[in-house]
Amino acid sequence: MAVLVKKVSKLYGAQLALDQVSLEINNGEVAGLIGPNGAGKSTLMKIITGYLAPSSGEVTINGMDVALHSYKIRGLIGYLSEHNPLYPEMFISEYLFYVAGLYRVKKNLKERIRAIINQTGLEPELSKKIGALSKGFRQRVGLAQALLHDPDVLILDEPTSGLDPNQITEIRNLIKELGKNKTIILSTHILQDVEAICNRVIIINKGRIVADDPSGNLTSVPGSSSLTVIVEFDKPLRTEQLESIKYVNEVRNISKNFWLIQSDADKDIRADIFEFAVQEGLKVLSLQKQQKTLEEVFKNFTR
Repeated sequence: MAVLVKKVSKLYGAQLALDQVSLEINNGEVAGLIGPNGAGKSTLMKIITGYLAPSSGEVTINGMDVALHSYKIRGLIGYLSEHNPLYPEMFISEYLFYVAGLYRVKKNLKERIRAIINQTGLEPELSKKIGALSKGFRQRVGLAQALLHDPDVLILDEPTSGLDPNQITEIRNLIKELGKNKTIILSTHILQDVEAICNRVIIINKGRIVADDPSGNLTSVPGSSSLTVIVEFDKPLRTEQLESIKYVNEVRNISKNFWLIQSDADKDIRADIFEFAVQEGLKVLSLQKQQKTLEEVFKNFTR
């Protein structure tokens, strides 16, 4: 077990930011942590890194309690914060040598820094100071410092923020590759990042975990969203007829004999539609189940 969060709560005065949060994230998992603003994502990530202490509960990294082994655990974690604090007066290589000193990285240091620069695509900007870099390249510098000491656990808060489409693809591929032998917790508002990178999706809302799917496919979780099908019959129908089908809560005529039928029940209603057609002497010419999107699921769990 790489990361274990057990009944963690966090109070800011009278405000409850986290409420009895528990989760386990294993080595090789890339877990996407998503939720609306103020849901508690950044607070949870800061507690996992040891930057904040929980009001109650405990966090362990590789079996070590973060509260008791804070110094040692910081060497096991690479952290890219949302606002990515850097030293604008430093050159990229200068900054990475400085960070290496903080982490006491000494073995093959020059080769390690060269490899990280290559891995994060920083070569074209090496002659510039950090203050002269675009937001996208500053984000790359932040990712490079998080990887420099080869941590077991990566905590990434909005890692693709400010990147152009090509850079986003490159960083996504890099994170997926790193996820093969590291534990990665990724917080983002970009749901496409979650769909492209993560093999697990965790939704947090009002300080609580409201959904957690280890398969990374929350769109298939019962209750995560309504089921919508589009069906074509061979004859015209009235809306009231289709509304009589069990579990159906919305019916809309799209065009001629095409109908959109929706159900909020945790049940596939396609068999009920076929049974209805047989009873009414109708033929089903086509029936298509509409794919749910992560955005729909997100709205369903956080509204």
